[in-house]
Amino acid sequence: MIKINIIGQSRESLTNQFSELGLPAFRVQQVWNWLYHHGMRSFELMNNLSNEVRTKLAEQYVIERPMVSSAQASVDGTQKWLLRFDDGQEAETVHIPEVDRGTLCISSQVGCTLTCTFCHTGTQMLVRNLTAAEIVGQVMVARDIFGEWPTPFGNRHISNVVLMGMGEPLYNYENVATAIKILTDEKGLCLSRRKITLSTSGVVPMIENCGKELGISLAISLHATNDDLRNQLVPLNKKYPLKDLLEACRNYPNLSNARRITFEYVMLKGVNDSVADAKRLVQLIKGIPAKINLIPFNPWPNSPYECSTPQAISAFAEIVYRAGYASPVRTPRGRDILAACGQLKSESVRKRKTKICSEADEVAA
Repeated sequence: MIKINIIGQSRESLTNQFSELGLPAFRVQQVWNWLYHHGMRSFELMNNLSNEVRTKLAEQYVIERPMVSSAQASVDGTQKWLLRFDDGQEAETVHIPEVDRGTLCISSQVGCTLTCTFCHTGTQMLVRNLTAAEIVGQVMVARDIFGEWPTPFGNRHISNVVLMGMGEPLYNYENVATAIKILTDEKGLCLSRRKITLSTSGVVPMIENCGKELGISLAISLHATNDDLRNQLVPLNKKYPLKDLLEACRNYPNLSNARRITFEYVMLKGVNDSVADAKRLVQLIKGIPAKINLIPFNPWPNSPYECSTPQAISAFAEIVYRAGYASPVRTPRGRDILAACGQLKSESVRKRKTKICSEADEVAA
C-alpha cells in the first residue's frame, strides 16, 4: 500500500479522507495544528490523539518534507537551498534576510514553462509542476532550519513569501492555490495574505482568479514597454500581449493605493533602459495603482545580456519617480551563489519518454 503525504492536503480533502477512515471532523484540526503550528514530523508524538488514531493515521499517511540536497550562504547573508523531492527532481529556494523582515523566495515548478531570455531558469525548460506538498514543504524546511516551531507571531525569520523562484506559478495554479491556503491558515503556518506575493510573466486568464480566490499581492514580470521587445524577452507576450495584460491588471480584484501591483523591470544594458523606455513605461501603467521594481540584471553563465549602468538605472528611476510611482532599485542579493533574481536553476531534466513508435515499428518489421 502506497501511503499519502499528509502535507499539502487541503482541509476539505483531509475532512473527506478522515471521514472515510471513520475519524470525526475535529481530528482534522488537531492534526492540522500538529503539522503546521508545531511542525511535527511523527504521528507518534501527537499526544492528544489516542494510540488507535495515531496507528490508523500512520497506516495511511506519511509526513514528508523535501530533502536539502545542498546549501549555500552568500557573503550578504542570503541562503540558497537546493531541495530534492521524492522522485529525485530538484528545485531551489532562497532566504533573504533584511532589517525589518525575512523573505523566502519559493519555486512552483522544476524548471519553467516559459523561456524568458534574460532568466537562467528559462534555459532549463519545464521538467514538471511542483505539488502543493512540495510548495508548502519549502516553507516548512526553512522553518526547520531556523527553528521556528511552534509558529512564531513576531520576529520571524520568514515573514514574507514570494513565488518568484523557479517556474510560472499561474501555470501550476491548482497546486499553488492549495499551498497558499495552507500557508495563510490562521491555525497553522499563519502567514498574512498581504505578505505573500505571486509573480507572473502574464498568464492573463488566471490573474483575476488569483485576486478573487487568493487575495494575495501580485507582481508582473514586465521588462519591456512595447510588444516587439517583450516578444523577445518574454515570449509569452505573443499569446498575451501588453494590451491584454495591462487590462487584466487594471481589473485585478481589490486593487487600490494600499494594495498596489508591482511591475518588475529588469534593467538590460542597451535593450530596455533608455529614457524613451522609461517614458513609455509610465504611460503604459497610467491609472494603475502600482510601484515599479527596477532590477539590475544578475548575470549567469553564458547569459547574452549585461546589466545597465548605474547612471542609466538612476535616470530611468528618476523619470518613473517624477511620474508619481515608487521606483525602488532592488539591491542584488546572493549574486555570488547564483541566488539573485533570474539566476535560479537546477540540474533536473525531464525523463525521456519511451520511444513507443520506434519500438512498434521494430516489432512490425
